[in-house]
Amino acid sequence: MTDEHARWREARRRAVTAPTGNLALIETRWGTDDAQAALVGQPETVTSSTLRRTDPHTGAEQHGIRLWDAASPAIRDFEDIDVYPYDEKWVLTARYRDVPGERRIPFAHAQDVGFTRDLPVPGDLHLTLAGQDYTLSAFDDDGRLLLVFGDPTNRTETYGSGRFLFVDREPGQETVTLDFNRAFVPPCGFSEHYNCPLPPAQNRLAVPVEAGEKRPMFRPSLEI
Repeated sequence: MTDEHARWREARRRAVTAPTGNLALIETRWGTDDAQAALVGQPETVTSSTLRRTDPHTGAEQHGIRLWDAASPAIRDFEDIDVYPYDEKWVLTARYRDVPGERRIPFAHAQDVGFTRDLPVPGDLHLTLAGQDYTLSAFDDDGRLLLVFGDPTNRTETYGSGRFLFVDREPGQETVTLDFNRAFVPPCGFSEHYNCPLPPAQNRLAVPVEAGEKRPMFRPSLEI
């Protein structure tokens, strides 16, 4: 494992255990934006934040709050994130092609039943893996490309619904690096109160991606 990869792993551990990290989320509540009122009766370790989304049925803006507990059971019982050994063969190059105009692609989400949410996909990632060509859809996540992908390791070795991978790209850049050693467990793998996007059909790889994070590990007292 390279020093840079070791630093990335440590940064991931710090991020998920932070006071507002993935493991700290204890509730997502829609239909309100009164973050202070939501703290009434909560322990001092709990903080709140607001969020909003577009209702996929009506298009109306919805407001909500999230509660974060810096001393949550998940943080208390967290041990580590299980990972594959670093393997340079999983640092791959893909071609990026912009799509003219605005394009949104439907993504199913873990807690949605019977409908999808359209997410902005500004371009296509063309990857050849084990002799098979893929056209992958990475959506714009606050100015950064986020690839949601699945592969045969899901449910057996890695998180069941798939994994995430950030893809860095400068404007005008025609090739990008897909370092699957930095594939990570999505937020919903740490708290049931997230609603994560699922890999669309075009992002499901036929080859087992034996790189990156597998699953979070907890002491036996915790069940998520």
